[in-house]
Amino acid sequence: MLFFLLTFLSFSFFFYQDLISNSNLIKAKFLNSSMSTKKKWVNNRVENVDESAECPILDLPELTLELILSKLPPEGLCAMAGVCTELRAKCRSDYLWERHLREKWGQVVGPAAKREWKSYLASKKTFELSSFGGSLGRQRKWISCVWPFSWIRSRIGTTDKAKGIVPDDSVMSWYLSLESGKFWFPAQVYNREHGHVGFMLSCYDAEVSYDRHSGTFNARYPPHGRRTIVQEEGMSWERVRAPPVGTPAHDLHSSDCLKDLQPGDHIEIQWRRNTDFPYGWWYGVVGHLESCDGNAHFCRCHLSDTVVLEFNQYTVGSRWRQTTICRKSHREKGNETDGFYGGVRRLQGNDEIAKWRQLWPLDILE
Repeated sequence: MLFFLLTFLSFSFFFYQDLISNSNLIKAKFLNSSMSTKKKWVNNRVENVDESAECPILDLPELTLELILSKLPPEGLCAMAGVCTELRAKCRSDYLWERHLREKWGQVVGPAAKREWKSYLASKKTFELSSFGGSLGRQRKWISCVWPFSWIRSRIGTTDKAKGIVPDDSVMSWYLSLESGKFWFPAQVYNREHGHVGFMLSCYDAEVSYDRHSGTFNARYPPHGRRTIVQEEGMSWERVRAPPVGTPAHDLHSSDCLKDLQPGDHIEIQWRRNTDFPYGWWYGVVGHLESCDGNAHFCRCHLSDTVVLEFNQYTVGSRWRQTTICRKSHREKGNETDGFYGGVRRLQGNDEIAKWRQLWPLDILE
């Protein structure tokens, strides 16, 4: 029984692949079928396609169809959404798009980006074509997959609202807006300003947008001190992350890990040049007290109120190489010369540690 079920699913999937490769022929078939009875509507609304026309894939069992659609990439879902109204509704499903959103954008968008998206939607009571990128030509590839141009052209330049484009609150809508690059969202950037030596092994808040033509990101860093907004282009995916905590860049992070810190722990600590600047997160490790020889059998550093933080990307003797904080009463500490150290977070997994090691400078910093 299991063999026949698997055979049927395999046949259905390969049958669909052949179907999607000829999706333009399918669309034409629908339009021709509809032309005889609803000719005057065809050029104006895609909904006027004759839904009684035969569409073999809709005869598949619901579970089988869902399985097929779940295997499609975003481009495939967009293409299938243009076949008929029923498939369009299925291909817009949040269930299908959540996986694509998670797989492609999960490492760079987080709760802060979601809040910004909700705020963006609140300011846009209707989702117009301009929300996808202003220029129809630049977005033709994506939009044409979902809606025939005969219908799009009939709407451009009219006073009608573009109803049914993509639901504002759908995951598909969010995905396509991220893909278009017109939606700027909050994230954090490693080694900002093209790896400037003054920001090596740090991570700063920024607004970023995606450039789908180059597959990289653009960033806008907020102004601070005498500096205006700084922009950066061409950032790889490896240099962008979703903020791991919700603390705003100018606020002191509440350190809830101090009592558990011990030598060898990997940490990030807030640091800023002066109190007018936003914090950045800087990578370091917990070291041993000067009185400790580092022998694990006799080390008592974890019992001391003083915690040593080391930044081994700097040469021995550098003023940036090491600092200490109080385990029990740590608040922001520092001065205008050495900067100000803020909250601490302990890295939770090997992936975070591996990311910092991947960004390690080739030469020791002064």
